[in-house]
Amino acid sequence: MTAVVETPLELLESVAGMRFPPRTDARLQSLMDRNTNGVLTPDERVELESLVELSESIAVVRAKALRVLGRKSP
Repeated sequence: MTAVVETPLELLESVAGMRFPPRTDARLQSLMDRNTNGVLTPDERVELESLVELSESIAVVRAKALRVLGRKSP
């Protein structure tokens, strides 16, 4: 059974525009760089894995919102 749910356009637009805040994005990039250089601490590895997982979840939700809006992911 498929359900139809009406969603306000403003909500879809907000979801489609979701991004990490600049500070979080910079932290993710820093951790990825440290990982590439092989200098992550165990705590940093856990943090990196968590941020990557969250980033992937956001990307899926954004893609679904963009599809409903009839747009493609940038």
